[in-house]
Amino acid sequence: METAGQPALNVLQSIFGYDAFRHNQQAIVEHVISGGDALVLMPTGGGKSLCYQIPALVRSGTAVVVSPLIALMQDQVMALKQLGVKAAFLNSSLSAAQARDVEQQLEAGQIDLLYVAPERLLGERMLSFLERLPVALFAIDEAHCVSQWGHDFRPEYQQLRILHERFPSVPRIALTATADKRTRIEIIEQLKLQGAEVYLNSFDRHNIFYAIAEARQAKQQLWDFIQNQHANDAGIVYCLSRKKVEATAQWLSEQGRIALPYHAGLPAELRAHTQQRFLREEGIIIVATIAFGMGIDKPDVRFVAHLNLPKNIEAYYQETGRAGRDGLPANAWMAYGLQDVITLRQFMQDSQAPELIKRVEHHKLEAMLGLCELITCRRHALLAYFDEDAPEKCGHCDNCVNPPENFDATEVAQKALSCVYRTEQRFGVTYLIDILLGTDDDRIKANQHDQISTFGIGTELNATQWRGIFRQLIATGYLDIDISRYGALRLTEKCRAILRSEQTLLLRKQQDRKATTKAGKKQASVRPQDEKLWEALRQCRSDISHKNGVPPYVIFHDATLQEMCRYRPKDLAAMQRISGVGEQKLNHYGHVFLEVIQQHPLSELLNNGLSDTINDTLLLHEKGHAVDAIAKQRDLKLNTVYSHLAEGINAGLLDVKDVLDLDSAEIEAITLTIESLGDKSQSLKAIYQALDEVYDYGSIRCVLASLY
Repeated sequence: METAGQPALNVLQSIFGYDAFRHNQQAIVEHVISGGDALVLMPTGGGKSLCYQIPALVRSGTAVVVSPLIALMQDQVMALKQLGVKAAFLNSSLSAAQARDVEQQLEAGQIDLLYVAPERLLGERMLSFLERLPVALFAIDEAHCVSQWGHDFRPEYQQLRILHERFPSVPRIALTATADKRTRIEIIEQLKLQGAEVYLNSFDRHNIFYAIAEARQAKQQLWDFIQNQHANDAGIVYCLSRKKVEATAQWLSEQGRIALPYHAGLPAELRAHTQQRFLREEGIIIVATIAFGMGIDKPDVRFVAHLNLPKNIEAYYQETGRAGRDGLPANAWMAYGLQDVITLRQFMQDSQAPELIKRVEHHKLEAMLGLCELITCRRHALLAYFDEDAPEKCGHCDNCVNPPENFDATEVAQKALSCVYRTEQRFGVTYLIDILLGTDDDRIKANQHDQISTFGIGTELNATQWRGIFRQLIATGYLDIDISRYGALRLTEKCRAILRSEQTLLLRKQQDRKATTKAGKKQASVRPQDEKLWEALRQCRSDISHKNGVPPYVIFHDATLQEMCRYRPKDLAAMQRISGVGEQKLNHYGHVFLEVIQQHPLSELLNNGLSDTINDTLLLHEKGHAVDAIAKQRDLKLNTVYSHLAEGINAGLLDVKDVLDLDSAEIEAITLTIESLGDKSQSLKAIYQALDEVYDYGSIRCVLASLY
């Protein structure tokens, strides 16, 4: 399909199948089409790719997309080809003959988007080759890689400034989902984008529920979270070490899930195979180090879990952002403990980075610790880190849903700090806790620490509780970890006011185990009455994707299938109105999916606009279940079930005679009583009493619903 010169909205609708632009996509697209440079900061799943893909199709020539990962290039090209877009990539996965073929297509003007790694693009041969071609634009994806302060720094990204010098008239668009103010400034300076328009979208991923738990039995906590929230969903579990990755993957596999390890120490072929399985199969869990994830374009990852503390908020935001790219509900869950802090501090101490960068990393870790120990809204703090204002309560994080308690910890903090002081700041947490608890220990006796004033003064707390106190004192800056002395704790200047009783200290009260595993409320993918159709559509998608050798989401996203369930299009014209169904996909797959929809008609009873919980009850009623059986199966009170059935009666979907185990005469008697009460005819209690309390409230509610 010819798109050059077409209005951007037409391309969005006909190629990509979306009715309208989101956020400020339209302004970005039109600015780049007109030849302007742009820096785009947009959250993962916000539609960054469209900001350069549509200008690439509207402007004449070939758009060159700089991408840091081979997997990302391959996924993007594969998805674009499904849409009928002429796209290709040049990277090390191609043979010399394949690369020559791509170059010939470029020279013939047969490619609209070319994906290339920065290393290849910066070669003189490639730059000279592009100078002979009409280049529509340069798109620099994952632009935060340019920042030496960032967690994904790639030196070759800084050399991309040469594009401004060699192609001064070609517009450039740099895009990222993760950049604080310092990184934004560096992107502009390093890429010579001083004249670019900056488009800053909200960093809020509103569909993600954030939860952070204290690590006690971390693996079991993780399993409880997965079982309760994501029993069949795809997800990513991040660990700090390769050893922990492999042990966790094995343990999850033993519990019955398909869990695959991924880290840089595994053979490249195995990593590639694992990644392909994750992309193409459903319900797989990847257990990985941070080596996995950047550029993973899988939209239906329903959860990201951390079994260790990320080293900074940018890493946490980017890693959790891999969940819910399709905009549907997702969870970001983490369990962290004191050992994480010690390990990360050790990494920083051993780093060969300059002292200035070490100090920056230290401050970023402090901010990450602060996020973990918050007693206020996590989303508010997360967005504030990126200089974005947000409501003080989001209602969609663990601290908002289950507000933690705090307590006056001044006295226990004084005991802990005094113990550090009286042991000459030479010992780690476990040893200090043993002193506070008065443990009978040979090492303590040998050091004569059973003679100091803090020995045995902390028996009001147990070892786990003391560990939590020390963790919070470190996180809030009253104690520091001396890595050079094997994790010994030392006092900071900040603690002086606490020791002198000049300041009151409030700390987070440790929650019980049940509360710490709480995450976002599990939400059904579709309405109860659509579940059979939903599974049939997913199977159809899976069959097509397997036949075409592409991941299922490349055919249609979950959100598109859910919209098919909701609206049940009856013909191709209606199907094209479904979000995500463009002309190419309509022509290729429209009839197949329409046939599946027609094979799963809705009964008249369930073709309604009532809530999901009411439809759950109506579905069981339609299957012939009695009221008490429905109540037992759904763990509801009888009155609640009757209220659901009453809604169905009131909507004209049910006949009261088919719902109640009463004969016609009894129903007539109730009806006459209701009508005789006049102004009190809407009062269940008045009707109940007028009927001499013979009939229950549920039956009365249903008869009442049939009258009004």
